[in-house]
Amino acid sequence: MAVQTVNNAGSSTCVIELQNPPRSPTKPPSVKQQRPGSIRSLTLSQAHDGSSKNDDPVETLPSPTTATEKLQAWNNPPVNKYRTFAAFWSFFIMGANDAAYGALLPYLEEYYDLTYIVVSLVFLSPLIGYCASALLNNYIHLRFGQRGVAFLGPLCHILAYVVMTVHPPYPVLVIILALAGFGNGLEDAGWNAWMGNMANANEVLGFLHAFYSIGATISPLVATSMITKAHLQWYEFYYVMVCCSVLELAFCLTTFWRATAAIFRAQNPKTSTAGPNSRMREALFQLPAARVTWLCASFLVVYVGVEVALGGWIVTFMLRVRGGNAFASGMTATGFWLGMAVGRVVLGFVTPRVGEKLAIAIYLPVCAALELLFWLVPSFLLSAIAVAFQGFFLGPMFPART
Repeated sequence: MAVQTVNNAGSSTCVIELQNPPRSPTKPPSVKQQRPGSIRSLTLSQAHDGSSKNDDPVETLPSPTTATEKLQAWNNPPVNKYRTFAAFWSFFIMGANDAAYGALLPYLEEYYDLTYIVVSLVFLSPLIGYCASALLNNYIHLRFGQRGVAFLGPLCHILAYVVMTVHPPYPVLVIILALAGFGNGLEDAGWNAWMGNMANANEVLGFLHAFYSIGATISPLVATSMITKAHLQWYEFYYVMVCCSVLELAFCLTTFWRATAAIFRAQNPKTSTAGPNSRMREALFQLPAARVTWLCASFLVVYVGVEVALGGWIVTFMLRVRGGNAFASGMTATGFWLGMAVGRVVLGFVTPRVGEKLAIAIYLPVCAALELLFWLVPSFLLSAIAVAFQGFFLGPMFPART
């Protein structure tokens, strides 16, 4: 660069001449064009001693990671297809078990010469089994894995139904129904939790609980037909339940045999801890999870009470209040559970699209209106239709809240 000063008529001009101007800036040779998939991560040893072969800062960015694990699906891994079928069959048995009480109630009352209050113990007894299963469920999973649930649940069903076939004294019958409730509680919690962690959980749970409702639909139909058409005794229905439960044990134990305790503990590390960070303690006592847990539990207590009361007493109500015959009154229970099965399948796809909160806010007043119609209008046909639609709108609420 040269500087020249020129004086001209009292003025001064400064001329700056640039010599060998630099060329246009170029990208440093050390910077390389990188494709998005070619970014390499920096190892700890290179970060400490600076021995990376390439000092390019782009090359030392950590490779992208994702914090969420890929969810299982009902058909992925492939063994889940068979396990899903086994869980569906278990819920079929559970539904058949629960709905049979209502269809058999008038015949139990007559056979044992019982009052309403005493015969209603058949609904209270399974609750004791459910509570016991809630206390032991986590221990069984940690000690035996899902294989333990697949064995103990069906075994409880088989033992309970075998005792029922010999029509024991009523106190023994009440006690043995608690064993059936224990098996129901184990499988209900185990398979709900397993499928609730799958992809498209709302739809899968809708089908799971639809099988419960299908079992509950078929059970009153079979029991009522055996008693009123084939003139069999009420306890002979449980021969059918024994056969179904043997199949349940075979399906569940075969498909879940490799689902051991070690696998369960590896997949659920929080469940495996008993300290302050355990999943149960977090769900029950730590906000905001505890608030959701207790609200959902309160909702489900009321929901299940309504469901069992309707399904259990509808046959007796239609016989003695609406004046229906034995077969037609039994079919109203079938209509209620059939409506629930259809609702869980059909509305199971609608509920996640409109949102669980809004959907339940719609279903609840509809169910209340149908219940008033069923109760206040003294018509057998209208009551049967109203209770079937009530089952349709009640159905999707349980899987939506689990």
